[in-house]
Amino acid sequence: MLDRRNFLKLGAVGGGAVFMSGLYRSVLAHTESDFYFVQLSDTHWGYSGDANPEAKNTLRKAIESVNALPHQPDFIIFTGDLTHTTDDPVERRRRMAEFKDITGGLKVRNIRYIPGEHDASLDAGAAFKEHFGATNYSFDHKGVHFIALDNVSDAGARIGDKQLAWLEADLSKQAKDAPIVLFTHRPLFDLAPKWDWATRDGAQAIALLMPYTNISVFYGHIHQEHHHMTGHIPHHAAKSLIFPLPAPGSQDKRTPLPWKPDAPFSGLGFREIDVDGKVSSVSEFPVVKA
Repeated sequence: MLDRRNFLKLGAVGGGAVFMSGLYRSVLAHTESDFYFVQLSDTHWGYSGDANPEAKNTLRKAIESVNALPHQPDFIIFTGDLTHTTDDPVERRRRMAEFKDITGGLKVRNIRYIPGEHDASLDAGAAFKEHFGATNYSFDHKGVHFIALDNVSDAGARIGDKQLAWLEADLSKQAKDAPIVLFTHRPLFDLAPKWDWATRDGAQAIALLMPYTNISVFYGHIHQEHHHMTGHIPHHAAKSLIFPLPAPGSQDKRTPLPWKPDAPFSGLGFREIDVDGKVSSVSEFPVVKA
């Protein structure tokens, strides 16, 4: 019998994991424990500049691509920097309202959000909470426990003792082998601290996660696909929906990679994550999906 795990292995061996993952859902029915979700990140709504002259259209194009998926995800999560930073609190709220209106065009109604530092660091997340609710929370879906962690509302890039205590209490309710997925904006580990690609007390969060054997972390912030292991815990960074950034530490400053007129939207995209008792496939898609 061709079960889901073996099917995905065949796809990976064939070098077409993205295609095979999509094909799988076309030929085999979902079970109660078999589902997928979509992660989008770093839309920076309100940005204007040479790094993306199509900034007013990129988010809409990504939404069109997600809506065109042959089978819609169970839920969609945006992992921060929904809007581009502004010192004007009125403009900040206007951008958030516009972003929420645009993402209301998604077919999937189960949409979740966490803030990025562009959304929350200047007002400790006040405007974000007004539009999207809590900055940290947890929920369960088809036997998987999901945790959203806020490491951006503190302007010093800390999770903070109060939230770490909340995380510890939330985790304590889970079996050590329970399937757990954690979302955050900044990386929890020190990827490139001089670029603000780190969380000052992230090591404390990772220490709380380490006793759990079936956990994956998905984050944004660095505007590129990146994969890292801390012990047995995989950390997956998502591409941006506004402009790509250089490889960690590859140059002095983290300036956006230049826009390519002959290859617009290159380096931008979203991902889908298949879950079958654990994260079993991470598939990347460009902004404009063929």
